[in-house]
Amino acid sequence: MTAKTEKLKQIIADLPQKPGVYQYFDVDQKIIYVGKAKKLKNRVSSYFNKIKHESGKTRLLVSKIVDIKFIVVETEYDALLLENTLIKKHQPRYNILLRDDKTYPWICIKKERFPRVFYTRKLIRDGSDYFGPYASVKTIRTLIELLNKLYRFRTCSYFLSKESVDKKKFKPCLEHHIGNCKAPCANLQTEDDYNQSVAHAKGILKGNYKDVLVSLKEKIAILVKDLKFEQAEEIKQQIDALDNFQSRSTVVHPTINNVDVFSIVTDDKYGYVNYLRVMSGSIVQSHTIELRKRLDETEENLLEIAIGELRTVFNSDSKELFTSVELDLEIPGVELHFPQRGDKKKLIELSLKNAKYFMLDRHRAQDKIDPDRKKNRVLTQIKDDLRLAELPDHIECFDNSNIQGSYPVAACVVFIGGKPAKKMYRKFEIKTVVGPDDFASMEEVVYRRYKRLLDENKPLPQLVIIDGGKGQLSSAMKSIDKLGIRGRLTVIGIAKRLEEIFFPGDSIPLYIDKKSESLKVIQQLRNEAHRFGITFHRQKRDKSTLVTSLTSIEGIGETAATKLLAHFKSVKRVKEATIDELTEAVNNHQAQIVFAHHNPTKE
Repeated sequence: MTAKTEKLKQIIADLPQKPGVYQYFDVDQKIIYVGKAKKLKNRVSSYFNKIKHESGKTRLLVSKIVDIKFIVVETEYDALLLENTLIKKHQPRYNILLRDDKTYPWICIKKERFPRVFYTRKLIRDGSDYFGPYASVKTIRTLIELLNKLYRFRTCSYFLSKESVDKKKFKPCLEHHIGNCKAPCANLQTEDDYNQSVAHAKGILKGNYKDVLVSLKEKIAILVKDLKFEQAEEIKQQIDALDNFQSRSTVVHPTINNVDVFSIVTDDKYGYVNYLRVMSGSIVQSHTIELRKRLDETEENLLEIAIGELRTVFNSDSKELFTSVELDLEIPGVELHFPQRGDKKKLIELSLKNAKYFMLDRHRAQDKIDPDRKKNRVLTQIKDDLRLAELPDHIECFDNSNIQGSYPVAACVVFIGGKPAKKMYRKFEIKTVVGPDDFASMEEVVYRRYKRLLDENKPLPQLVIIDGGKGQLSSAMKSIDKLGIRGRLTVIGIAKRLEEIFFPGDSIPLYIDKKSESLKVIQQLRNEAHRFGITFHRQKRDKSTLVTSLTSIEGIGETAATKLLAHFKSVKRVKEATIDELTEAVNNHQAQIVFAHHNPTKE
């Protein structure tokens, strides 16, 4: 396998199953193809899984691919729009050429008195509101028809100045007489009423159509009650149209023009900065870089360095910057924004998503080359999140298991270097506690575990995790204090419901980011301790139940019952065994007793 093939195979293996756009690069790092996908990994894989493509052009394309980059978006619809934009900008050799006059259509609400609502392919920056773009004219026509049915907007192109309307220069046309217009031209509809309808229409086009749906469903109920089924069906079609359409793209929005978007995510050693270039309302560039930390640089420090580098590399002259963290940075003639809501915030979220995927790809690639890097990264994250004095290379976790106090057991699992060390797992039968007392049981097993480690002069773990809240943690600390090892290890409790982390003597829990690697390791320890404890509990319970059913036979003790189970593996097989078979496990007298018990009618 060539180095090129190995590289492409690795890139494809790490692609997400998300909607997005993929870009193929040749040896000169020039984009030779842009495509969209509902699931990036499946689509890109299809180019390389086929032994022989039917099209010679496709075979040639695949042979020239040396690198693959991708941009993740929210929906396949967004991918379609972004693909269109990138093809027009880069005009890749193997793509169908998209001419500028074949741009996607928009819905325009014209800036004028009594605004018209219509669709257009041209964006005129005259203060009018544009919504879209849409992938289909049919979708737009359905929406405009819906809006006109709901609000009956005018379709004429008259200049309806206040003076002209007051002088009654216009007369109601046929559209008014057939019920499609309220005739604002003839002063039969007030400007305030018309503008209120326009505001509602804008709300629908922005996706805020919940109230409209409720109103339409109420109309359907009334029409059905009056047996007007045809009209009810028309309204039902309007509801379906509202439910199924996507009013605007998170990738493209006409009000955002000539803007640079920067976001950053970090791990223990690197920062990953994604850059989106937005021109004329469309994303035309996406690029992510990796910055190695030299000292303890903050996200703000790294992002400032990246902004200067990327704006230089891409010759950006944009006068607006959107960033994922708030910066105290001054760039002459440029405004910096830290968006908190709306379309600008969605662009930041999209940029962050791409930065995170880039980081995960880097992690996967490095983990295969250098497994120790992943271990150090995860352990460093745990150390920082829990504010430990040293890396927790040795971690142990305890869990109790019983059913209403019967067959009480406990489990201790051990992770070394962030991975399970199953040979070091330990299980405990509770000896000193009577009844269902989890607190006392935890105190017992923690004492027994670390008393033995101390007696055998073995190293203590850096971190101990107790499965439970403040009660179990306090019980464990009693044993730690009895042994005099407080300060030599860190003990925490994890409560299941909200994944709260408790420290001894502190009633306020710590919450770790749900997506962080450190919490995932702690959860893995907790789940492994629970699994190991439950397994031991079931084994103990099942063995006891089976032995009890045999020891109930008069003349058969626990030793004989255990021998029978060890030989036959189940009580059912003991019942079905002959005397000769039974004597293979126990003596002849005991075999006679067992056989007679299970076969009272036989000699």
